[in-house]
Amino acid sequence: MVDGIPTWEEVAREHGSFLYRVAYRLAGNHDDAQDLVQEALLRVRKGLERYEPGSLEGWLARIVTNVFLDDVRRRKRRPADAFPDDPDRVLPESPSAEASSSELSQEVQDALAALPTEFRVPVVLCDVADQSYEQIAAALDIPLGTVRSRIHRGRRLLRDALTDREGFE
Repeated sequence: MVDGIPTWEEVAREHGSFLYRVAYRLAGNHDDAQDLVQEALLRVRKGLERYEPGSLEGWLARIVTNVFLDDVRRRKRRPADAFPDDPDRVLPESPSAEASSSELSQEVQDALAALPTEFRVPVVLCDVADQSYEQIAAALDIPLGTVRSRIHRGRRLLRDALTDREGFE
């Protein structure tokens, strides 16, 4: 670490699991999360000379969130045909996602993945990446009140989805 600025290798080694945890909760699956982390680490490499020491995890969460949002926008512009439901294509859940300190059940992860992006991103940044409302507002470039309402509504949608599932079992 030089002048409080970590090397790219230090970021990848010491914060890779944090990046993966945030990416997994945003994307909802292992493969997309790995792609998000890879792209985020490329952006970290390019941006380290501009990094100003402070909340490194806040900076990293913002980068992986921006990568995710860029991917969402790109997919909207170029929608792909959905793959048919084929059990042979389903991969087991990643051990690193299961080993996370903020482990979520598959039901919770599925409900989180089903949230609209505008609610999922603030909820993940708050509840998984442990970012403050102010950090989320800065990362998403939205007003603080909007962050509060999206987190509140996203949590309510999650609660409703999980309550509905329990009622059907």
